[in-house]
Amino acid sequence: MDKQVLREMLKKWESSVVCRGEIRRFSGGMVSPKTLANLDSQGEGPKGAFRYGSKVAYPVSEVVSWLETRSRPMRDGRPNPRDRERGSGR
Repeated sequence: MDKQVLREMLKKWESSVVCRGEIRRFSGGMVSPKTLANLDSQGEGPKGAFRYGSKVAYPVSEVVSWLETRSRPMRDGRPNPRDRERGSGR
């Protein structure tokens, strides 16, 4: 994903945190709360996660940085074949 698009997400979000339950809305549907919970349990979620009561939240800047590290541009509108070989071309 284009880094400029991700930075726009940061600017438009109305809070300095993103609750795990809101990650789908924040990411435009790219990431589900369940996927994020699974990645967190594997130590692969955004840095800086914290709990407030039963809610888990992340600093919005860390979510954007995390999305930047996990996204790749598509070549001619198609995934890069090498991504599929590495198991990340979903």
